[in-house]
Amino acid sequence: MSTERPYNLIKHPGQTSIPSLENISNFSLNITDCTQVVVPEEVFFTVAAAGILENLLILIAVVRNKNLHLPMYFFICSLAISDMLGSLYKTLENIFIILCKMGYLTRHGDFEKKLDDAMDSMFILSLLGSIFSLLAIAADRYITIFYALRYHNIMTLRRALVILAIIWAFCAGSSVAIALFSYEAATVIPFTILFPLMMFFILCLYIHMFLLARSHAKKIASLPSSTVHHRTNMKGAITLTIFLGVFLCCWAPFVLHILLARFCPHNPYCACYMSIFHVNGTLIMCNAIINPMIFAFRSPELRSTFKKMFYCPRSSCNW
Repeated sequence: MSTERPYNLIKHPGQTSIPSLENISNFSLNITDCTQVVVPEEVFFTVAAAGILENLLILIAVVRNKNLHLPMYFFICSLAISDMLGSLYKTLENIFIILCKMGYLTRHGDFEKKLDDAMDSMFILSLLGSIFSLLAIAADRYITIFYALRYHNIMTLRRALVILAIIWAFCAGSSVAIALFSYEAATVIPFTILFPLMMFFILCLYIHMFLLARSHAKKIASLPSSTVHHRTNMKGAITLTIFLGVFLCCWAPFVLHILLARFCPHNPYCACYMSIFHVNGTLIMCNAIINPMIFAFRSPELRSTFKKMFYCPRSSCNW
């Protein structure tokens, strides 16, 4: 394990020690005048701990409030778990770094290599889990808006749980495979392509959703309570749009870092971008903090649940 932050997604066949993306970044800095931006360890721990606690509150709120036992909130819980994994990954990684600096772990041992692979798997699991959770939420919002009268027949709680089981089984298997075979270009390239491909697919879904929203609203406007219901659904779609924007801003810089480290590590311009490696890592953890704030701000039901959790004794609350 590197004594630096080991984003070891890029390896080369036959290596006994694994160069992390940060090591590649440090090497690349030798060919550029850009100064590496360093984020203190205290900041990493603080941001990661905040992300874990906030998303844990989301999970507890959904579990305790039976009114939130709906497919949409289950998909939101899936996204919260992904964010928690990202923050937990960074927390454990920094603990291992400290142990390396204290001499309890070595840089090139077999045990450290296994720890690296485990940490890489957790990171990839977090990224894939976030992408597919956002996709599931987008699909749920699409059905809610355009098949409002049939939504409860189409998206049942059982089907939502099956979808989540398939998503996490796929993400878990993919994360292990990518971590173990990350020295293969055939593994790295599909992983990096998946991010923009899925984002493009979700973006197309949104464009289609909003283009048809107006005409669809006219068709259901004559139905009782349809206007209020449609506004609620559109509010959910807007919330998801905010999630997607925040996700892109927080994850895209690091995914770009992976691509540059793979395909142009010796280019001065690429090396200059890689000098902000620590900032890109911090942005990933910031995503875990921002998402729960969006939940609380956009969902009256969640806000009400949080108030009951903090200000109402359990014996007197009607959950």
